[in-house]
Amino acid sequence: MLRGGFFRHFRYWPPESEVRSWKNSLAAMGRVVEVAGLRDHGVICEYQLPMTSRRLDVMLTGHNDEGRPMASIVELKQWDGAEPSDIDELVTVFLGGSLRETLHPSVQVGQYRQYLLDTHEVFAEDKAGLRASSYLHNFTYDAESELYAARHAGALAVNPLFAGDQVDELAAWLNEELGGGGGVPLVTTVLEGRYRPNKKLLEHTSKIIKGEPAYVLLDEQRVAFNSVIAHVAEAHRTGTKAAFIIKGGPGTGKSVLAVNLVGELSANGYVTHHATGSRAFTGNMRKAVGSRAGNLFKYFNSYMAEDPDVLDVLICDEAHRIRETSANRFTPAANRTDTSQVLELLGVARVAVFFIDDMQVVRPGEIGSSELISSAANEIGANLYEYELEAQFRCAGSDAFVSWVENTLELRRTPDVIWDADSEFDFDVVDSPRELQALINQRANAGHSARLVAGFCWPWSNPESDGTLVDDVQLVDFSMPWNARPERKAAKGIPKAEMWATDSNGLQQVGCVYTAQGFEFDYVGLIFGRDLTYSFGSGWSGNPHHSHDAVVKRAAKESEEAFTNLVKQTYRVLFTRGLKGCYVYFEDAATRDFVLSRIDRRTDPAEVDTPLTDLAAPVSEPETSER
Repeated sequence: MLRGGFFRHFRYWPPESEVRSWKNSLAAMGRVVEVAGLRDHGVICEYQLPMTSRRLDVMLTGHNDEGRPMASIVELKQWDGAEPSDIDELVTVFLGGSLRETLHPSVQVGQYRQYLLDTHEVFAEDKAGLRASSYLHNFTYDAESELYAARHAGALAVNPLFAGDQVDELAAWLNEELGGGGGVPLVTTVLEGRYRPNKKLLEHTSKIIKGEPAYVLLDEQRVAFNSVIAHVAEAHRTGTKAAFIIKGGPGTGKSVLAVNLVGELSANGYVTHHATGSRAFTGNMRKAVGSRAGNLFKYFNSYMAEDPDVLDVLICDEAHRIRETSANRFTPAANRTDTSQVLELLGVARVAVFFIDDMQVVRPGEIGSSELISSAANEIGANLYEYELEAQFRCAGSDAFVSWVENTLELRRTPDVIWDADSEFDFDVVDSPRELQALINQRANAGHSARLVAGFCWPWSNPESDGTLVDDVQLVDFSMPWNARPERKAAKGIPKAEMWATDSNGLQQVGCVYTAQGFEFDYVGLIFGRDLTYSFGSGWSGNPHHSHDAVVKRAAKESEEAFTNLVKQTYRVLFTRGLKGCYVYFEDAATRDFVLSRIDRRTDPAEVDTPLTDLAAPVSEPETSER
């Protein structure tokens, strides 16, 4: 029955491993229901939490002795025990053929309960009470087990864990709040309930964001901020759709503005989500705001099956990472649609706000652009507003450095042809990767945030059997590992891929563009590989045979120019991660010489005969034809 119901609801068949799990766990849960005498109650299996892909194992509904509607979540596990973990709230369990660290069951089911209390109108508006527990039906009760360790006492007190030989205890616990029966109508109420975050969650999110001193707005940031707030109120009042395109290059404060909008709009009672296409960026935002507020931070592909205008506002940061569709290789065929991802994002909210840098596309599948968003907004009849952020908060506030990088890489013509080495922003070309590493370590030891990054010119190996990383980035007298792979477990002390940019231990690995994009450091050290080289006379050349980025290399099959442009934009991103300084080592000597030729190192202004600005000025034609 469950297998058939699953197909009718989700439109794809569950994997056989999940069906086997149901056979074991639901039989055990059935015995508990029988012992408890829950014969006038509602049962929901595999209930999908609103706006997420997570599913509850079982929810039982009924009334307590005072007639109050109640629901109880039961998380089912086939574990027969667990070992300690060094990480808070986690235990180590043998799963899928190996030891893995995973959430303690009481923590996991407690998060599900809190999510529903925060976001489901039935529980958020206190139309029904909600409790949660976990049932490990293959586990024999052992007070000395890690599952009952003192460090888990807080979670266990609120969301108790029952062993397989505690059927009577679990049955009694369920009867405490569900014993009054009459639970079937509540099943329909829960299933038809809307996603609607409660006021407490919105206030909580706003308080965290507004309490962060780094999130301060200046000048045109404030103009855009106030305009979005005003137009959201107007769209809410008139029932119209609106879309914003807020453009800005690296370091113009797009993400700061985006997060401020989440805080202010949440404080004003609007249901607001923040979404990106970056696992690293969203993961760090969730960590920064905490697990409760973190539920409002999603991914671009989180809205495939959502109803129109279920949100008041959707803030789309790094919109250049929008893809053609939200489907990927893991999406069941029945869930795939022809709807473009940009139309999904516009459709799910009354107001959508897109923060974008049209020159930060670094992968072939990323198609986000101002033109794409504008066209899609016009297609659905949304009112469109555009703003541009110009003030530079990175590169020591130097617009000139970003402009010089873009000119040097021939991404666009700018007036900044020559870089003044005496500028406040500390930029230098070094002679060896060891010197680069020494500079970055020196800055880090002085208390600055600092990271090494590189073009994707070396393989990216899986960790060794003990979780240590392979020194893939190999140069003369230098070797370091890439940051950890996101899908592999690394040894203790090695940050996960999405935390490489913010974990201090990230200094021990080289980051690629996918873990660095969207982040900034005081100082960045860049290893410029041979996937992009310059030769005097022929200019820039992309070299796919020196690239180990399989996705970007596919662009080379379409055209050499497409590959070259993607690699140029990759290095633009890496060049502009620094707040105070950037140091570069060039693997190719000719490329190094070209970049050095565009740096003025004279320190005495009296020695400069021609102002640097004049070097970039157009040359006027003489009045005669003489040369």
